[in-house]
Amino acid sequence: MADLRAEVAGVKLRNPTLLASGFLDETGGSMLRVFNAGAGGVVTKSVGPEPREGNLNPTVVELPVGLLNAVGLPNPGIADYEAEAKVAVSGGAAVIGSVYGRDAQEYAAVAKRMASYDVLAVELNLSCPHAKGLGTEIAQDPEAVEEITRAVKKVVHVPVWSKLSPNVADIASFADAAKRGGADAVTAINTVKSMAISADLKMPVLKNGYGGLSGPAIKPVGLRCVYEIFEAVDIPIVGVGGIETGADAIEYLMAGARAVQIGTALLRRGLDVFPRACAEMSTWMDANGYAKVGDLVGAAHGK
Repeated sequence: MADLRAEVAGVKLRNPTLLASGFLDETGGSMLRVFNAGAGGVVTKSVGPEPREGNLNPTVVELPVGLLNAVGLPNPGIADYEAEAKVAVSGGAAVIGSVYGRDAQEYAAVAKRMASYDVLAVELNLSCPHAKGLGTEIAQDPEAVEEITRAVKKVVHVPVWSKLSPNVADIASFADAAKRGGADAVTAINTVKSMAISADLKMPVLKNGYGGLSGPAIKPVGLRCVYEIFEAVDIPIVGVGGIETGADAIEYLMAGARAVQIGTALLRRGLDVFPRACAEMSTWMDANGYAKVGDLVGAAHGK
């Protein structure tokens, strides 16, 4: 039987599937439930320095090709999130803490507090496309990515993953900026900036106007981004975007990812998405002569 154990910059996972930030991760109980269902680890909701209500409704639109959301990073704030993080950690879940801020100082302060909750790593949400001042501007400025990553690295004792945006001309240059800042890994990608329009109402469906598209439609974009980063920058990659099956995960690993995150697929497959994807990966690997997950990483590059 194939060995599905994975490792990302020193973070050891029982399998390469992680819950993506923004899905079933607001409470410690829900994160623990996802982990117990079979995920290799869970990424928390993106948490900031203070409580945030998020954007006004409507904030979510289900589309034939995926999910369009503009929730606007609602969260209880880092101080109140301690109890939730510790429920998941004390229950045995492998937890990655996702954080955001307005500048390097805020990112560093929130990340330091999150790291004190015994998470295995901190993921920096540098790329939210629908929260003004909290991602869009940072995501398009490589110097900001480098500065924030460096500020966080100075104050935390756990690995730092910088989550990058696909809404840029050259994502590999942003991965390189993250590496210069000391990132231990990069997560690629966040949602793709998109919108929906109601013909009857003659106006955007989302109150915010624009949102972030996730799900099957962005898988080719995510694969391309991971592939380009792997070719250009020597840094571990966590792949995200449209992953639902074991075959999807294998494609991301072959593009260069060491692990993958699953979110929108929960709407179609439920919590079974994690054990089913792992079983599908194992079956394919056994049939094709791959003994361990690490053997798949970068296989599509012919190196």
